Amino acid sequence: MSANYVRRTAVTRLSVTQEQRETLEATIAEWKRGCQLATDLAWNRCHAKREVQPLAYDTVREKTTLGSQHAVLATQQAADAISGCIERKRMGKKTSKPRFTAPTVTYDARSMTLFDDGTVSLATVGDRIRCPLVLPDDEDGYQWQFLDSDEWALTESTLRARDGAYFLHLGFRRPKTERTTAEDGTVLGVDLGIENLAVTSTACFVNGRELTHRLREFEKTRAGLQQNGTRSAHRTLERASGHQLRYVRDVLHNAANDIVREARRYDCDVIALEDLAEIRTHTGAAWGHRWAFRTLSEYVSYKAEAVGIAVERVAPANTSRRCSECGFTVAENRRSRDEFRCQECGAEANADYNAAKNIGLRYVRRGHQSSRRTGDGRLALQSGTVTPNGGFTAYPDGFEAEFTDESAPSEAKS
Repeated sequence: MSANYVRRTAVTRLSVTQEQRETLEATIAEWKRGCQLATDLAWNRCHAKREVQPLAYDTVREKTTLGSQHAVLATQQAADAISGCIERKRMGKKTSKPRFTAPTVTYDARSMTLFDDGTVSLATVGDRIRCPLVLPDDEDGYQWQFLDSDEWALTESTLRARDGAYFLHLGFRRPKTERTTAEDGTVLGVDLGIENLAVTSTACFVNGRELTHRLREFEKTRAGLQQNGTRSAHRTLERASGHQLRYVRDVLHNAANDIVREARRYDCDVIALEDLAEIRTHTGAAWGHRWAFRTLSEYVSYKAEAVGIAVERVAPANTSRRCSECGFTVAENRRSRDEFRCQECGAEANADYNAAKNIGLRYVRRGHQSSRRTGDGRLALQSGTVTPNGGFTAYPDGFEAEFTDESAPSEAKS
């Protein structure tokens, strides 16, 4: 059933009084205790929600001040945590009984009510509290696209305490839309890299230099504290890496938005990304960048899915060495990190841009080579669309003038 929905989260700060703050602190403390009680009872006994709830519900109600619905949610949270441990163990990873230390508490339709006046009512260990959401004045603000829409329905949400403030991670969902199949559609190729975090076949460049610096700093902190191995080092790692991770995730969200925006701009049905299983060999990326690539890929996938665009993956082998114009493939074609010059036809381009076109063309060729597909797919460029056999269709006059974004580097234009 969940596979039939697109899900989104809109993070919104709460405006709370001192009395409400104290109530929320107490609620979070009891929530963690309730989750731990349920986990302790179910560990090595059961993990399905239908089994954990009858086993642990009465104990949670008796030993905490949680209301009935939050006691139910606590048993479900415990079941999810134990199931996650079982899955990690199945994959050969080390695991241990979950410990609930995060300053969060889960809410659903029975324990939370969202009002049209921008306030929310929350169940607590005492009486319900009602407080305003701190929403953007701009009607185009991110949260409004969910709050003002009949398409998005409110679902399970999470309250989180951070740096003395309270943030409500409002969950929304809507039914998935029908997507145009990629075989007959327009494809946006995307190359992932170090210097340029992402480059599209339409010559949209996402700079990665500052991100690289932050990832290296984060990796140094992570490696040093992990080597120490103590609980104190682990807590220090969480604190030290928190700011860096928030910055990196923000950069990756913005990069994903840029990629999806570019796909929509050029009316693409598919975004073609590199297969991440080969990303280390292709880029020589360290742990930090491999994590960033994987996270960026996830962000692009769910953001694209929300607007009806498919995300597909292709092997990146030789995409940086192959000429996207004539197909000649040799290591000498890539003269440096940034420069590509074909030894056969003399075509010159930014190396990452050339790779992005190859990634997109590789996916398009699947459709042209498969007997089950019509073979009408095409690659989106800045100036028009192209097929693997060299067929080119230019965009109408004035098409590019409709856009106000900064121009891509001149050497990367088609």
